[in-house]
Amino acid sequence: MAEHDMADGDTLNQDSAFRGLKLHNTLTRRKEDFYPLDPDNVRLYVCGPTVYDFAHIGNARPLLVFDVLFRLLRHLYGADHVTYVRNITDVDDKIIARAAAEYGELPLNEAIRKVTELTERQYHEDAAALGALPPTHEPRATENIEEMKTMIDELIAKGHAYVAEDHVLFDVSSMPDYGALSNRRLDEMRAGARVEVEAYKRDPMDFVLWKPSDEGEPAWPSPGGVERPGRPGWHIECSAMSARYLGTTFDIHGGGLDLIFPHHENEIAQSRCAHGSSAMARYWMHNGYLQVEGEKMSKSLGNFITIRDAVSEWPGEAIRLAMLTTHYRAPLDFTHDKLSAAKRTLDRWYGYLGDIEAYAGGANALLDGEGSVGAALKDDLNTPEAIALLHRIGEGVADDHEGEEKARFKAALNLLGLGQLSETEWKSWRPKAMALGEDEIEERIAARAAARAAKNWAKADEIRDELAAKGIQLKDQRDPASGELVTSWEIKR
Repeated sequence: MAEHDMADGDTLNQDSAFRGLKLHNTLTRRKEDFYPLDPDNVRLYVCGPTVYDFAHIGNARPLLVFDVLFRLLRHLYGADHVTYVRNITDVDDKIIARAAAEYGELPLNEAIRKVTELTERQYHEDAAALGALPPTHEPRATENIEEMKTMIDELIAKGHAYVAEDHVLFDVSSMPDYGALSNRRLDEMRAGARVEVEAYKRDPMDFVLWKPSDEGEPAWPSPGGVERPGRPGWHIECSAMSARYLGTTFDIHGGGLDLIFPHHENEIAQSRCAHGSSAMARYWMHNGYLQVEGEKMSKSLGNFITIRDAVSEWPGEAIRLAMLTTHYRAPLDFTHDKLSAAKRTLDRWYGYLGDIEAYAGGANALLDGEGSVGAALKDDLNTPEAIALLHRIGEGVADDHEGEEKARFKAALNLLGLGQLSETEWKSWRPKAMALGEDEIEERIAARAAARAAKNWAKADEIRDELAAKGIQLKDQRDPASGELVTSWEIKR
């Protein structure tokens, strides 16, 4: 049985489980109808952050892609029938290095706790700013060490792992179809492996399940009869936590393209060999890479952007919309122009909607049926098509004086994680580094009005241009009742 097939002993009523959703499965390299193992508990696992520093804007892409999938699954199967697990990696070499550098006066484990608790809180704040729903479960690696050790002992007992120099390693030769997810042959990977390999490895491709800790580092009693305390390798944590919260075979596993090999490939190997199953996850989904203004994001190029940086300059929903205009499997170019266009679009949509609540009644043709936002999303999360539809119907919504179509439109936006605010809340957004306070802006507008009244057009233009240079755009309109010129302002990015 292939990795995407049902697990041994599972039965499936396809007619009752199918909701029209089609997903591209990385394992089979084709788009497939989605049939959950249990429509009463649709199960999704996504690799989460390693909490050592602020998450960068590339990390926002899987966060948003799988948030849309989570929302769609909840819409199709019911909010109480979807379980979404996204892990937190809180034991890692980068965490240890930062803790030692920034809190050197503290015992290392205490310093590590400071780093991970701070960084996890920052990640949650950033995710909320982007409108992402919290997952059902968010397990931390350090809270699942016993599950990892149990799995490692099982792999040793079944001949899939071995102990060498206080390490426990997975024996890739024990799994005949290792490399199926990444479509790599084991003999070709061996040929491409670096010449110098750790002497304790039987095979260059064998990977670490458990490693010894140095003095003062986080450490737990080791599995496999190893006397020296140690800590888990990276790959084993996702296998252990997904099994604990979702079962040994579940529906969907997601992450970025960069995780296909070796991380997800190794997860499959560990999980299938430990549990004796033919599948870990039935559908594997991966989002494409992100670049910034046409170049790979890099600190050396000066284009490295954290989520925190981005949401300090742009509304979270504008960042979200800008990312969703590109299909999740395609490369994404994160640009100022995309963000500006997204903000203008949301300005317009919120202007249509005002402060109306989303429709929560019966059927909504914008969510379901042929040509709907829901139909576009059911076609492998085709967010560009869903957004194009919203553009096409948006202007008509503006003429809905009864408000019901506006409410339906807002519900369709909500399915994408957009339109979650009121127009009042949307308009109240300000960049954190806005150069002028609101009182100062109003003072400059009053000075401009005085200059216009005195027919000092040059001074009036100077004030307008000064505000424009600081991202404040003025809008002059005649009051229909009094005929007086009224000036309002808005932020333009």
